[in-house]
Amino acid sequence: MGDDLIHDRNAGIERLLEIMRRLRDPDTGCPWDIEQDFNSIAPYTIEEAYEVADAIQRGNWAELEGELGDLLLQTVYHTAMGEEAGHFTFHSVVQAISDKMVARHPHVFGNESREKSADQQTADWEAIKAKERAGKAQKGALDGVAIGLPALLRALKLQKRAARVGFDWPSTSQVLDKLREEAAELVEAQKTMTQDDIEDEFGDLLFVMANLGRHLGVDPEAALRRTNAKFTRRFEQVEARLADLGKTPADSTLEEMDALWDAIKAEEHASA
Repeated sequence: MGDDLIHDRNAGIERLLEIMRRLRDPDTGCPWDIEQDFNSIAPYTIEEAYEVADAIQRGNWAELEGELGDLLLQTVYHTAMGEEAGHFTFHSVVQAISDKMVARHPHVFGNESREKSADQQTADWEAIKAKERAGKAQKGALDGVAIGLPALLRALKLQKRAARVGFDWPSTSQVLDKLREEAAELVEAQKTMTQDDIEDEFGDLLFVMANLGRHLGVDPEAALRRTNAKFTRRFEQVEARLADLGKTPADSTLEEMDALWDAIKAEEHASA
């Protein structure tokens, strides 16, 4: 029966769950898969989530289909290990998230009115989440913000939590003032302080930058991904134009590359 399920392309999620059970079978499974645990798989889970985001940003929908499958496999992997340890199962995970979504959308699945602004719905959502945290004995405003998040994303979440209880700058101009202050402190640290002090001041500057993004309605992680893509695109064009001249960046001067960069940037702006 198991082999029939594994080769049934129309069996849906049950087929994938059976594949994972077979991979993890201690007697007949894959040696690599058998050796894995939550800690060893977690980095792959994070990587797959980023690859999903990358495919979306590039608008590659065929690739997105595959990346979503890879991400789904990570959920199946973790739930298989959870089931083996007696913690939870795939179906209990599905039940938990389904219950959570129903509870968090009383205006869709309950008796509350849907006639609310987006801001009011967001406020209601946060109130429901706060109640859930209270039920988990999470007392502090920052409790429950995962330590394992990418640092920039965690900074944003910490700032949002603090802002909900009134610990926030009232205006963007005050964040910009703080940004100038932190930049000046970093310059001073570079001149007189230890490398540890410099790292500390650099972190402060990044933290304020994340806060500025929040005040401007900009996701700092998405903004940096966009800039990374722009830098990659322009530098590859610099390399291509140097190649047309029979050169590489290694045997070109900074002035030559800067001139090509400026020309490429100007062309992009002209065609925008």
